Amino acid sequence: MAGTVEHKLAALGVVLHEAPTPVANYVGFVRTGNLLFVSGQVCVNPDGKLIAKGKLGAGVTVEQGNAAAKGCAINLLAQIKAALGDLDKVVRVVRLGGFVNSAPDFLDGPKVLNGASDLMVAAFGDKGRHARTTVGVSSLPSDAAVEVEGVFEVS
Repeated sequence: MAGTVEHKLAALGVVLHEAPTPVANYVGFVRTGNLLFVSGQVCVNPDGKLIAKGKLGAGVTVEQGNAAAKGCAINLLAQIKAALGDLDKVVRVVRLGGFVNSAPDFLDGPKVLNGASDLMVAAFGDKGRHARTTVGVSSLPSDAAVEVEGVFEVS
């Protein structure tokens, strides 16, 4: 049965899918004490297809990147649900780390990552406000436009 957070997501048109499986030698999440570390999630949809492919500032728009970051955040939430069984066990979104596949002169990475941050705040309210880092990188796995990782305080 879906909890409060999943009902909020559903009202936004977001339905969680099964958490993506890792593509290399790592796990999707690690819990230590009351912290849940979720591995970087690229911008794949439930069918495993990239939401946005390529570089921001060289073919991928800020709007497309923002949608890709939201897709990464949905994948983070899917990992949290796999770890905890219930998103209502999230006490606080502590930190998001974002990686933006960027052309050398692309400067709007923070606007791209707002797609992930906005979803966390919409889902968790004030508990969704978090620290964040946004880094432009020269490439990401499968030429994904965006990847996002997260740290969550959980009960």
